[in-house]
Amino acid sequence: MTQPARTDQNAPDSRGATGRPGTTVVTGLMLFALFFGAGNLIFPPVLGASAGDRLPAVMAGFLITGVLLPLIAVIAVSTSGEGILGLARRVGGRFGAVAPAAVYLSIGPLYAIPRVVTVAYELATRPVLELLGAAPDRWTLPAHAAGFLAVSVLIALRPSRLADRVGRWLTPALLALIVVLCVATIAGGGVVERVAAGPYAVSPFSTGLTQGYLTMDVLAATVFGIVVIQTLRSRGIGSTGRVVRATAVAGGIAATLLAAVYIGLAMIGARTDGAADDGTALLRSAASSALGPAGVVVFAAIVILACLTTSVGLLSAWAGYAYAIVPRTTFSRHLVAGAACSLVLSNLGLAVIIRIVSPLTLLLYPITITLVAATIVDVVAPGRLRAAYTWPVAVAGVLGLVSALAEAGWGAPSALLARSGAWNDSTGWIAPTLLALVLGVGMDVRAGRWSTPASDMSDAADDVERAVIGQR
Repeated sequence: MTQPARTDQNAPDSRGATGRPGTTVVTGLMLFALFFGAGNLIFPPVLGASAGDRLPAVMAGFLITGVLLPLIAVIAVSTSGEGILGLARRVGGRFGAVAPAAVYLSIGPLYAIPRVVTVAYELATRPVLELLGAAPDRWTLPAHAAGFLAVSVLIALRPSRLADRVGRWLTPALLALIVVLCVATIAGGGVVERVAAGPYAVSPFSTGLTQGYLTMDVLAATVFGIVVIQTLRSRGIGSTGRVVRATAVAGGIAATLLAAVYIGLAMIGARTDGAADDGTALLRSAASSALGPAGVVVFAAIVILACLTTSVGLLSAWAGYAYAIVPRTTFSRHLVAGAACSLVLSNLGLAVIIRIVSPLTLLLYPITITLVAATIVDVVAPGRLRAAYTWPVAVAGVLGLVSALAEAGWGAPSALLARSGAWNDSTGWIAPTLLALVLGVGMDVRAGRWSTPASDMSDAADDVERAVIGQR
């Protein structure tokens, strides 16, 4: 398990030789499935039910921050050749060690994976058991979590086969079920007359932007980016330039599918009676109305597949990162350890998990988006920027901390900033951070900082490549 795999430039990828288009297609299907978790399933119906006749403007904003921004993040991460590890090191050594660890822990075994496990139970396993007349008891959730995580580990054990297992099999099954639900619902009834209210009526486009931002898929993109790099390199796409180009194509496929599915789910919400703010209830009602009793099973299958593919990707990414940091422990043991931690936390229940880790997420998300933005500037700029990383990341970190403290129960700093009339805990950090980015770029241009040779990062990139590709 610890033997590094060869990055064979002649290994088959798409047509039986290097550069086959099938590699990027399968990788794109895999990436779609990794992104499309239960939260992504529930958000769009709420938009469709809440926006009324403002739905086109709301969806336009949602697709920008919920689809386009994660796509850009995945491409930006691929330019470093080593995921968020490489991006964070550009800020500084200590930050480069602490920030990736916090991101991987929060998006992995401490929060996102237990959350996925618990959501799958609440939205799929429990309703099916109740449909069958089996009353869930205190052992039902632990049994569900153990089985769900065991399957996730088995699929994730071989990173080089992840694209085939997810992209060729699980994603088509997931898409087929979603298409059945969308077609049956859209063909079966007209739009429910609702009037847009609140922010959906006053500022539909910016509301859509905010809702897409709150999916927090950019944070996931920094983790899934290394899974994409691993997949492409294991198929013989070795150079950083080719990896970036293939990532852009695969990301484009994933983004197109996400956009189509989001629009379809929003149309379901617009055509389904029920509380506009309960996406789960809307989808259950739509499935039952369109497909009868089988609709409960179809909806449950969609949830299980959506959650399973996300869990597999997160576990694989976590184990690859952990192996890069502690190579004395094998990839498989890191994988099992992450699953074991997730198993314990998932049994605390979804509400407890969110209450514990949500403040950390509010701190990390602004920092991560800022890193991605600085990386994009770095790609098009003539030099290896420094102040363009450190200044905006510092501002995003301080303002993210304000939001995190408010979420944790200490709202005094947030209330103080709110007196300006331009602050809220979700998006108030954006304008100051953009200003810091512009100032940082100006400082770098003035200082005449030029590119660091690519070889400076090669050793670190090799370490990560061995961690996530070299498992046999």
